[in-house]
Order: sequence, then C-alpha cells, then structure tokens
Amino acid sequence: MKKIILIALAFIIHTTVFPQILAPVKWSYGTKRISDTEAIIFIKASIDKGWHIYSQHVDDGGPVKTTITFAADNAYVLNGITIEPKPVSKYEKTFSMNVAYFEKAVVFQQKVKLKAGQASVNGTINYMACDDHQCLPPENVEFAVALK
Repeated sequence: MKKIILIALAFIIHTTVFPQILAPVKWSYGTKRISDTEAIIFIKASIDKGWHIYSQHVDDGGPVKTTITFAADNAYVLNGITIEPKPVSKYEKTFSMNVAYFEKAVVFQQKVKLKAGQASVNGTINYMACDDHQCLPPENVEFAVALK
C-alpha cells in the first residue's frame, strides 16, 4: 500500500513540476528560383488545431504580430516586402479590436535579388500563438535557407 501511495505521489509531483511544453507551431522553409538573379523564400507555419498566429499587420494595442526579419548580407537584397495570404479577421474581446490571424497553416513569401550565384538567407521570426483560452509568450525562431 505504501508503495502505491509513493508512486502516486511521485506521479503528481512529476506532472506538477514538469508540465508539458506547448509547441503548437512548426516552421518549415523552402525556395524557388524565378530567374538567374531572383528567388522566392517560402516560410511556412503549420499550426495545431485550435491555435492561431497573428498576421504581420496588426494595429497597435493588439496582440504580438508576426514579424519576419532578414539578416543583412552582401549576397542578396530583399525585393519588396514579405507577403502573406488573406488572414481571418475577427473581433477579440481580449484586445477590444478586430485582429487578423491564421489557423492551420500559412505561407509567407519574400522575393530576393541575388548579387552572387548562391546565398544563404538568415533571419528571425517573432510570433505569438494563441488558442481560445491562452496565449503563449512571444517566441523567436531563427532560420537559414540556402539559395542555390
């Protein structure tokens, strides 16, 4: 009997001290050459059911918008802004405003003009994931994509 109580107590302590780490967003990357000197970088967020991330275009006073920052490099220059598909727009009581967000998946696209034949594009994605009950702290994800 004491052994069962000790095992139960150890289980309770373990689940309290080591809670599950939530990671509802998985990032992947790809590229496509569109000419000898231009390419498109694809940045995809696969989002778990019930979760969402916010658009790059959120008004001040709202949630943390998704921000994609590209590191400066002599091998390429950005060609325009990072584009995104049309997001879902909905009023959220938490922020007392309409907010734009993505569910399930979203692909951001950035055109680059290459100064050399090959380049490695590095950057950081800052985003916040939320569900109907909670928002996780904003997170930074670093990435590197090779353009060949």
